[in-house]
Amino acid sequence: MTDATESATVPASTKRGRGEKSSATIYDIAKLAGVNPSTVSRALSKPGRVSAKTQKIIEDAAEQLNYQVNPFARALPTGRTQTIGLIVADITNPTFFDIIRGAETTAAARDYTLVLAESAESPETEITAARRMMGTVDGLILASPRMDDELIRELASGKPVAVINREVDGVPCVVPDVNKGISEAVRSLAANGHKNVAYVAGPPQSWMSVRRWEGVQAACEWSKLKAVRLESSKPTVDGGRQVARDVMDSGATAVITYNDLLAIGLMQELQAGGMRVPDQISIVGFDDIFGADFTTPPLTTVRSPLGECGSRAALLLLDLLLGQAGPEGTVRVETELVLRGSSGRLLVAN
Repeated sequence: MTDATESATVPASTKRGRGEKSSATIYDIAKLAGVNPSTVSRALSKPGRVSAKTQKIIEDAAEQLNYQVNPFARALPTGRTQTIGLIVADITNPTFFDIIRGAETTAAARDYTLVLAESAESPETEITAARRMMGTVDGLILASPRMDDELIRELASGKPVAVINREVDGVPCVVPDVNKGISEAVRSLAANGHKNVAYVAGPPQSWMSVRRWEGVQAACEWSKLKAVRLESSKPTVDGGRQVARDVMDSGATAVITYNDLLAIGLMQELQAGGMRVPDQISIVGFDDIFGADFTTPPLTTVRSPLGECGSRAALLLLDLLLGQAGPEGTVRVETELVLRGSSGRLLVAN
């Protein structure tokens, strides 16, 4: 068998069913195609290094044997697995759906596979998952990470890392600029007669929750509204229900929540208690997740371009892997207010 066996054909009798599990190796392909294993390796790993005719014969043989490239075997000579990791804080939270899709679409366009994990809002779980993934992926995206900055920089010192929804010095980051969307929301509330605004915070370890509270404070000060911060037990629909009593006790006639899930749970609980939304209290969420407009009334929210965040973080990471210089500092994307029925003019005092 030599590389010059250009006229080799693949016998039909060797074909395997497409649903049949294969353990074929490059040696099986070489035998079937009538070439050396080294030729198969070159053809599959770096197309163009063999003639077009030999390339076609090898690809046909690989397809008929249902050959699947082992990314870890391919990584041995190159150090690359063509995979990138993505860790999200809560895989059940629709906030991350578009982030995942944006990152996956961008990765696939560069012939990379996205590997997903979640931290379940736990810094300890997150760093454990990150360290495990870093052994098998080429780079890592952290979406709303809960671990300390120093741990993120430690990970980035080993392999490329990009961060979404948080700024970490020395690490590429994609962050929604909350100021525009929050300013629009607060101005709308002020124009509708509200004087007291409550902000329902997210997890204590959430960098973005702090930024959103700072944005609410600044916007309320500018519009001469009173702002109060309320804590939530968890950033979920149930967490929103649980904070309803605190909202009532605060005297606020308008509420801005850390995310849409909190807003939805809060609205459900207040309505169950007889409150009229938005006549007695206005509610504004954050992120504009899928389903935010399915509520009654539909939820007013500050929209974050989540798909763009996922896509741009993946681009930053892939550029690092290819040795290309990306944007310096943090990449910021704009937020905007989406007015729906859950906010409006204050008609009835609490």
